[in-house]
This record gives sequence, structure tokens and C-alpha cells, in this order.
Amino acid sequence: MTGQTPPLPSEANPVLSSEQWSRVSQFGSTELFETGEVFFTVGDSDPDMIFIAEGSVDVIRDANMDAPAAVVAHHEAGEFLGELNMLTNQAVFLTARAMTSGRAQRLSPQDFRRLMAFDGEIGDLFLNAFLARRTLLLDAAAASIQIVGQEGSAASLALRSYVQRMQLPHQWIGDDTPLGLDLRGRFGQDEALLPLVVIRNDVIRHVTPDSLAQVVGHTYRGNDDDEVDLFVIGGGPGGMAAAVYGASEGLRTVCVDGVGPGGQAAASSRVENYLGFPGGLSGADLTTRAATQALKFGARLYAPCLVSRLLPSANGIRVHLSDDTEILTRAVVIATGAEYRRLPIERWEEFEGAGIYFAATELEARMCAGRRVTVVGGANSAGQAALFLVSRGCDVDLVVRGSDLSAGMSDYLVQRLRAHPAVSIHLVTEVATLHGDRSLEAVTLKSAAGERWTPSAALFCFIGAVPATSWLSDIELDESGFVLTDVELQRPAGAATNIGPAAYPLPFETSMPRVFAAGDVRRGSMKRVAAAVGEGASAIASVHRRISLVG
Repeated sequence: MTGQTPPLPSEANPVLSSEQWSRVSQFGSTELFETGEVFFTVGDSDPDMIFIAEGSVDVIRDANMDAPAAVVAHHEAGEFLGELNMLTNQAVFLTARAMTSGRAQRLSPQDFRRLMAFDGEIGDLFLNAFLARRTLLLDAAAASIQIVGQEGSAASLALRSYVQRMQLPHQWIGDDTPLGLDLRGRFGQDEALLPLVVIRNDVIRHVTPDSLAQVVGHTYRGNDDDEVDLFVIGGGPGGMAAAVYGASEGLRTVCVDGVGPGGQAAASSRVENYLGFPGGLSGADLTTRAATQALKFGARLYAPCLVSRLLPSANGIRVHLSDDTEILTRAVVIATGAEYRRLPIERWEEFEGAGIYFAATELEARMCAGRRVTVVGGANSAGQAALFLVSRGCDVDLVVRGSDLSAGMSDYLVQRLRAHPAVSIHLVTEVATLHGDRSLEAVTLKSAAGERWTPSAALFCFIGAVPATSWLSDIELDESGFVLTDVELQRPAGAATNIGPAAYPLPFETSMPRVFAAGDVRRGSMKRVAAAVGEGASAIASVHRRISLVG
């Protein structure tokens, strides 16, 4: 064991008062423990919540192939173990071992959720501590997941984006660094084996977000008797709002996403016109807060998790996942949002993830900081990306097909872009050609004046999206693929007679009773974060009404 144990900051390690301890002790059971007893260890899932009445416990980062074990936290009487995985069902990354004998209050995951729901004050105390501990864990346990991959690789970018969205502690190791070369020498030199992940002294080759999710506990886990009231498909602002409002109002709620919480909003470097945040916040921060809020109220979140089909049944809706798992739920909210549009240019797929990106976050910015880049698009997302990238030292060519920047962009962004010396605005211009070897190096811009070659370390594409509805075979869509709801639908004669003609469709309800849609996937939506949040929340009122009508 190495190093001094750093004291945890007070927000990460609150001490329960005698009055708070009395409230906690109403849940779970009291037990004695002995020196050396292990409460949880790396890889455990669904650990119990441990409150220490007497004695002391160390939280330890286990040794791995490249680092010895180290104590990362020390807890004594009045303190408690656990962090955000108490709510996420994520696998444990640290080990907790008793350093002296003592007495503890042990709460099962079910008991702990009941405590969180029953006592809002203590629930908030735990939640704030868990969030602070997760921030510390991202550093203290970074080596718990070692990712070896190539800079500029699409597979590596997908994996790094996933672990960041899911707030997984990890260490990124370039394949050509000394440690990367060492690990590849031990576990496989072939580039086809990358990305390579070392976790709990096990090695996983050619890792994808899906295969890593299975290891860390983010794939859907349910039982045949698992009762679900609300199944939310999509983890963007609309889906997160539905999950928060559904769970907070007592619905047993599951939310899944094909990538990770956030949707397109997570790709936004800064959202400055969202109500209540005058200083703005990143899309990733906004959606991380929303996911935590949903977890607080008892919602269960899983990603990546793909839904393949919805089928009505006598008791509700049967949700079929891509791995053939089937879940029966009383209602569904579809909030799958939209998928990014691509430019019809040769070599586009070749450079996706290797110079072409659909998000401008810290992760992408680090790959091209200080170099010249291209941003394509004339809406707010493109303007926000351009300003974020110049703040990271990039010179930006903003390429807009239209002739008026203000036609699709908020005025405050237009004024900032026009005033910034590092931003060059190209109107009535398109990207014609991509250049580079293994990654993007330059682009050719085409306008009425002709073609011009320009260096570009990256191309950020924000040209809109198409609704993510290709998987919906039994729900009515418009000609563009958007989901039709409520007043957009024509009720067929005799439809839904078991719930009464006047009861169908409800606001936000689709052509399949019990199934609702919210956010960008719905025809007529405003395509703004605030609007998606409002729709997700409003859809829950209709969910409650539908359940009250049909059970």
C-alpha cells in the first residue's frame, strides 16, 4: 500500500449528526464487523450502503499491472461508504476494507432507495457527496480502466466519448507512448486489436462501448417479474425530462439510450439561452445533471442499449431490445431525437472520427487545439462550436451554404462570430473535397469564386439531422420520418374502443396507444433544448392519464 491518505473535502465526506443517524437506522440492519472484513471489492455490482457507527474503513485502489495498491479514502464513525454507483448500478472500481473492528448499519440497494425517497434532506446530502466523490474517483481510480488506442481513430474516439458521457474513471494511453507500447507488447501488437482495455487485470481486445458496458454494468439488467411503469427510449433532454418527471411522480422508470445520456445536446460546447443559467453551461454538464437527477428519484439508466421494436399487448407495451430481451411496460416515451446528417463527399466515412466530428467538446478540441479547423453549418450549434474552438486556440473557417448567417442563427452568436478575428465566415460555400492520409489534413472549399484548398486539422459538421425513427415499423410517421402525435393523427374508425373514442389520442400520444413521443423526434417540435425538456415533462401528464384509463 503506498502514499499518505489525503483527507476528503467536507462536501465529499459529511459526518452524520446523531439525529440524522437515528433516521438512517430506521432502514436496513445493524451488524458487527471484524478487522480485515471486505464490504465491497472491484467488480461487485449492486453493493450495499454501509454507515459506520464504530470503527474505521479504508477505501483502496487495488494494485494493477503498473501501479501498487493505494488508500484513497479513510472513513470513521459517523461517515458512510459508497459513491454514485449506489444509484447507477455501475460496477465498483475500489475496495472497502475494515481497518478495525466495529459496528455498521447495512442497507440493501432497495432499502437505500427507500431512504432516498423517504427523506429528502438526507437524500440530498448523499447525492451531493456522491457527486463530489465521483469527481475525485475520476482521478483516484483512473487506472482502473486503461484504454490503449490510436489518436484520431474512430473506434478510439467512440470509446473515449462513451466513458466520458458515463463518467467512468479511465486512463487514456496512446498506442505509441512508452506505456502504450509496453501494454501492446504484453497483450497484442496488431492494430486490429485496438482499442485495448485493461480492467481488473483482465484484457479486452477490440473494445466497443457495448462490450465495455457489459463489463461495467451499464447494459440492461432485469428479471421476468421486473415491473416497469414507464420505459423511456432516448437519453437526450426530452428523454431525461420524461425520466425525471416520471420517476419523481412514482412511476417505476427505465431510460435507455443507444450511445449514452445527452443526445445531440451533449455535443454542444455551450448552451447560453437555457432558462436559469445566465452564464451558460456545456451540453455535457446539463445532461449529466439531468441524468443524476433522474437517478436520484429512482430511474434506472442503461447505455448503450438499442430498442428494436414496440408491440402492443393486453397489459401494456412489449419493448424488444436488440439482444432479444423483452420488457413489459405500462407506457413508453420515444425521445430518440435525430441522427446527424453527413455531407455527400468522397472519403467521408473514412475520416469520420479521424478528423470529421459531430461534436465540439473538450475531447475533440484536444485533438486539434491550436490548429486551423473547419466548421460547417449555419445554425446555433455551428456558431457555438466555432466560438468554443477559437477559445482553444484554433483558427476557424465557418462554412455556410446559405447567403445569410442570421437566417438560422441567434443574433448574439452572429455578432460574436463577425467580431472575432480568428473566425473566417464563408457564405454560399460548400466543402468539395477532403484531403489527408490516415486523418484529415485539408479541405477544398467551393464557392462562386472557384475552389480553394485550405489546411484543416478537423471538420466539425453541424448541418442538421434526420429523425431517428428507422426502427419504428408500427407507428405512424410523416413523409420525413418524424413521429405523428395527437392532433396530427386521424383516429381510424373504431380505434381504441376499449378506452373510449374521446380518450384517444392524448397530447403527445402516437398512433399506438400507451406510446408517446417528445423532443426532436416528434413532428412539429421546436428543435431546442428547452422545448424538448418541456415536451418530455408534459408527456408524463398524458402517461398518467392513459394509465388511469387503462391500468
